Amino acid sequence: MKPTIEKRLAVLLTVLISVNLGVLEGQILKDSTSMNILKRCVNDIYNFEFESARNEADKLSISFPGHPVNQFLNGMILYWQNYPLEPGSQAQKDYEKYMTDCIRICEERKISDDYPEILLSNLGARGMLLQFYADNNLSDKVLPIAKTTYRLIRQSFDYTSFYDDFYFFTGLYNYYREAYPEARPVYRVVALFFPRGDKAKGLIEMRKAARTSIMLKAESATFLSHIYIHFEGNFQMAYAYTRYLNNMYPENPQYLASNIKNLLLLKKYDEAENLIRSSTAKEKNLFYAAQSDIFKAIIQEKKYRDPARAKQFYNQGLNEISMFGFYGNEYAAYANFGLSRLAELEGDKASKKIYRKKALDLTSYKKVNFDD
Repeated sequence: MKPTIEKRLAVLLTVLISVNLGVLEGQILKDSTSMNILKRCVNDIYNFEFESARNEADKLSISFPGHPVNQFLNGMILYWQNYPLEPGSQAQKDYEKYMTDCIRICEERKISDDYPEILLSNLGARGMLLQFYADNNLSDKVLPIAKTTYRLIRQSFDYTSFYDDFYFFTGLYNYYREAYPEARPVYRVVALFFPRGDKAKGLIEMRKAARTSIMLKAESATFLSHIYIHFEGNFQMAYAYTRYLNNMYPENPQYLASNIKNLLLLKKYDEAENLIRSSTAKEKNLFYAAQSDIFKAIIQEKKYRDPARAKQFYNQGLNEISMFGFYGNEYAAYANFGLSRLAELEGDKASKKIYRKKALDLTSYKKVNFDD
């Protein structure tokens, strides 16, 4: 099953360390030159300009030898360059070591006048690890870190006056503490053990983080788009954020995929098709190539009313996405939903049920299915 948003809350921490990766002594954030280097490095990473990112990271490693910024940036580059990072690969092992080293340093230095910055660094490294574990269904590794991370997230409420980036944490907690058990009643009893949230306030806080945080604009926009699509059912609001990310980081294939997906949900088939045709991402990223074929299937089905071509692309996309295992389940679900609709057109009721069951088993967001 696709990782639930509860697990994907790990993403809320992803860039936070990139905001303050080297902040144990406040050196980078208090030095405008170093902060600008850091910003350029992170922006280059998000835009898949890895050579330039490494050059910027090297500058910081020279200025701040032994600083946790070095571990984080190397890990972040590794993560995005190998996206989606394959469990069991050498890249995954190296990535995991970078993040655990950062956590260790933060825990060793948590008594400090610069504790807000230490807290941000600690949460960020944990978030990077939790994101990888959750997206690959490695629950045995999620729980040990998650147990000790909640305490740190609650502490973030005390530090919003230090950095607007903390509004990312507080906003996500406020929103999902209420929205998640509403969407999945089975979690209502568990939710009782956590302080109440406020969905409206949470969205306000996340929008603030998207506007004014030091480095969390991309992650805030990512989560806001996810919320508006999968929880609020407001595709138009989501589009403001997916379009922003795609325009800001045109070389990032996952921001491109999110924007195309949103356009298809809005039934803007011409715009989605133009983005697919104009992009060279398919030649550079196999995961996007698989997503792209499923998008093409939806366009063939919905725009051109060509079930034969649609079926061809759905099956091709399913075959390609299978190599990404658990991580590709959401898009595999879209393909199965599509094949179910095509089977219905053919009067094949048995296949319709089989494909739809597969789709429902693969996704946590059953209403996002392109049926309309």
